[in-house]
Amino acid sequence: MAIAVGPPQRTLAFGPRGATPLREFLGEARALAATLGEGGCVVNLCEDRHRFLTGFCAAALRGKTTLLPSSRAPEVVADVQRRHPSNQLLDDAAVAAVIASAPAAVNDIPGVAADALAAIGFTSGSTGVPQANPKTWGAFATSTAQNLAALRDLWPADAQAQVVATVPPQHMYGMELSVLLPLLGGAAVHEARPFFPADIARVLADAAHTRLLVTTPVHLRALLASGVALPPLAGIVSATAPLPAELALQAEDRFGCEVRELFGSTETCVIARRRTAREAAWTPLPGVRIAALEYATEVRAAHLPAPVQLADRMEVDAEGRFILRGRQSDLLEIAGKRASLGDLTRRLLDIPGVEDACVFQPAVAPGEVARVAALVVAPTRSEAQILDALRAGVDPAFLPRPLRKVAALPRNETGKLPRAELLDLLRRCKS
Repeated sequence: MAIAVGPPQRTLAFGPRGATPLREFLGEARALAATLGEGGCVVNLCEDRHRFLTGFCAAALRGKTTLLPSSRAPEVVADVQRRHPSNQLLDDAAVAAVIASAPAAVNDIPGVAADALAAIGFTSGSTGVPQANPKTWGAFATSTAQNLAALRDLWPADAQAQVVATVPPQHMYGMELSVLLPLLGGAAVHEARPFFPADIARVLADAAHTRLLVTTPVHLRALLASGVALPPLAGIVSATAPLPAELALQAEDRFGCEVRELFGSTETCVIARRRTAREAAWTPLPGVRIAALEYATEVRAAHLPAPVQLADRMEVDAEGRFILRGRQSDLLEIAGKRASLGDLTRRLLDIPGVEDACVFQPAVAPGEVARVAALVVAPTRSEAQILDALRAGVDPAFLPRPLRKVAALPRNETGKLPRAELLDLLRRCKS
């Protein structure tokens, strides 16, 4: 199978310095591949998306698998390297040095074996120890076709989507939408990963047309709060965390385009979509089948070598559409009463003055009474005021004890909250 699709002259990446045609990119990837040894793995830490793409394709051309750590934190990277000791590290400086040498353009698009191991993605550790998930080139090609089918109606049939992504390429959502969609779906991608609202607006302005913003609920909330003006958008795509319907509706009204939410995981890749401002149920992507089990959900799809079980609980209708009912690990039972961590967190976020929050259950020793704790960002409210507001709609058994105010939650690059960091922050707040 081809490592990329489309004519050699089409744009693959763009930025302030202009557009990079596919043929020039392939020349860069081939030049970088010549500097790599054969076999083994590559740990790709490039932040610049053009350089990440170059490193990813160069590794494939040398028969190497790309390792995707869930973050660039030194301890996370070191853990990935320990698991795969035969590896090479690629960063922006190493790749930029090769690109700067202006290698010759390549008009013939090289191929890769469909069963070759393209990448190994690692879960974020938000629910425990990060897990490895291998992906072949054939599986990526199939899942990219599904993603394209889920998004293609957002832009005109004769136009090329120009992707701006606020998520890192090492995350599976970032890999699918900002690496594979440009390579195997014909899109173009901006080289940068903007973070602050003003940066997102500036980077979107670099796109000539058909702008597709790939982002997260955390970034979308920040964009709305900032009041920043964005250039016209073909659509906004959101994933990595549940998107509140109210937030989706506000974004559609403000930015004049559809907000399409994707559902997936590192284990499954993207498997479903919905327009969150108008519907609660998810529609599986073509070829994806969802089956509700007693305490989990089974996913079958053409891009998965075997069925995958997710901890999410789902209610599936006769047409295969589903509604999330939370994770089994989110369910709480205290004193014969039931609640969920997700619902408690949403109630905290609804309190005026609360900017960010997370309710979670610390580990308890055998025989201890289970409790919930909360970390809250609320500069203008006291802990007592927040608890009083929460008490109005929450059973006393589920009031967070302790509830601690913090300056910021330890969110990673995609807005998730690794459990280990939540527990560490809670310990520091109590000491």
